[in-house]
Amino acid sequence: MLAIVCPGQGSQTPGFLAPWLELDGMSGLLAEWSTATGVDLTGHGTVSDEETIKDTAVAQPLIVAAGLLSARALGLKDLPAQGWVAAGHSVGEITATALAGVLPAAEALEFVRIRATGMAAAAAAEPTGMSAVLGGDPDEVLAALAAHGLVPANANGGGQTVAAGSLESLAALAAEPPAKARVIALKVAGAFHTPYMATAVPDLKAFADGLSPADPAVTLLSNRDGEAVGSGREVVDRLVDQVTRPVRWDLCMQTLQASGVTGILELLPGGTLTGLAKRALKGTPTLALKSPEDLDAARAFIAEHTTTHE
Repeated sequence: MLAIVCPGQGSQTPGFLAPWLELDGMSGLLAEWSTATGVDLTGHGTVSDEETIKDTAVAQPLIVAAGLLSARALGLKDLPAQGWVAAGHSVGEITATALAGVLPAAEALEFVRIRATGMAAAAAAEPTGMSAVLGGDPDEVLAALAAHGLVPANANGGGQTVAAGSLESLAALAAEPPAKARVIALKVAGAFHTPYMATAVPDLKAFADGLSPADPAVTLLSNRDGEAVGSGREVVDRLVDQVTRPVRWDLCMQTLQASGVTGILELLPGGTLTGLAKRALKGTPTLALKSPEDLDAARAFIAEHTTTHE
């Protein structure tokens, strides 16, 4: 069984979409999405600098668009619904929701635009951020976060927890990390998946309430608890709640393992989630899409892990 996973914010790098726009139809598709969202996805994916694409209002639509673009390049819409499962990390869960047929691409991109705008405004209200805590005893890590008034916003598995809160508290954690742990600041502009983001919820909920989501056509896992969700309405409601709730990617990986997943393919901009899988799901083959040169290998990987054996 194949898992197709979609990365979250912080996976973007300057110019990463440039080679993808040389593929037939991709430039026009991204231009269409840029017009629909009012975000210059083409410019931000090709020429904008690192500081510009770190901006939440830019980064989130850019990452979802990139994932959907790479899915189109792979021809995933022609993949049978059986034999694979979809999941996404944080904003990547919106990408996965579109892949699963719950929302069309245009609605998914409008959803993420509203989400990103609201979260950017919330992040600007006070100086907050996120840092990855790598290694250490899990209980000691959580105790250290609590002592500094920080929230474990992402439980990523593979020995990685992401702390979120004020920049002052994050700096204090970095100065006194838990035993045998490293603290690395992330390229995000706010304390996502915490109560700091509460002001972003009302506008997003109002938009979500007006949607008519379809039930997932494939197995779709939720960041809330790692479980598959069969109702399209519940999927969208959970996406709204996700803005202020921790991301339990560790539980998503546990579900993938329990489901008998034999291969994990990460869509663009790939690398982060396959890296976590290599540590938490040792021995499970992975492939990360990073450039168009990876497409042939990805297609072969899909064929290998979606083949039904008698």
